[in-house]
Amino acid sequence: MRNNFDGQLKELNNNLIEMGALIEHAISAAAGALLSQNIELAATVKADERESDKKEKQIEALCYDLLLRQQPVARDLRIISAALKMVTDMERIADQAVDIAEITTHLVGQKFIKQPEDIAEMAEAAKKMLKESIDSFVNRDLELAKSVLEHDDTVDKLFTTIRGDLIALILENPENGEQALDLLMIAKYLERIGDHASNIAEWVIFMITGEHNTKLHF
Repeated sequence: MRNNFDGQLKELNNNLIEMGALIEHAISAAAGALLSQNIELAATVKADERESDKKEKQIEALCYDLLLRQQPVARDLRIISAALKMVTDMERIADQAVDIAEITTHLVGQKFIKQPEDIAEMAEAAKKMLKESIDSFVNRDLELAKSVLEHDDTVDKLFTTIRGDLIALILENPENGEQALDLLMIAKYLERIGDHASNIAEWVIFMITGEHNTKLHF
């Protein structure tokens, strides 16, 4: 019985890694589409999101099967509960990558009022948080999960800088307003991605320690 349970837990880990890889690609594609103003690349984000939806359903089905058939003990129950919570945050990240791609399609052909390298940096930081939060679950790595929470400060600081720069551009020339708001929305979605990655890390901490001390982002 335990061998079968452990085998299903390994399958759960693999599915989470695969879902995470799809979402990481979606974030990269969304940011890359913005930088290159590539509408075809932006279109691939939706395909990644659809695949991540399928993977989410597989993970949920596996978790419910583990709950119903295996009668897990307390620590195993925390693993399954954490995974169910994690996929909710992961799917929200995928949705936000799609939102970024959709805004990007409206910016194609426009001259940037501000080069989006800092937005690309923010995307990389958020993507790293996602990857490390999932890795911390798979490897039961408490310190890695805690480090993800620390990295959220980096994403937040980048957002604050981008917001300040865009406000200054609007004040300098009100005609910059429409594009500035689009870029600000993209930065806000990336900040939310960082928040959801932090949530995943919080669920990992709960899984390992049984304690949940900090506030989740919704």
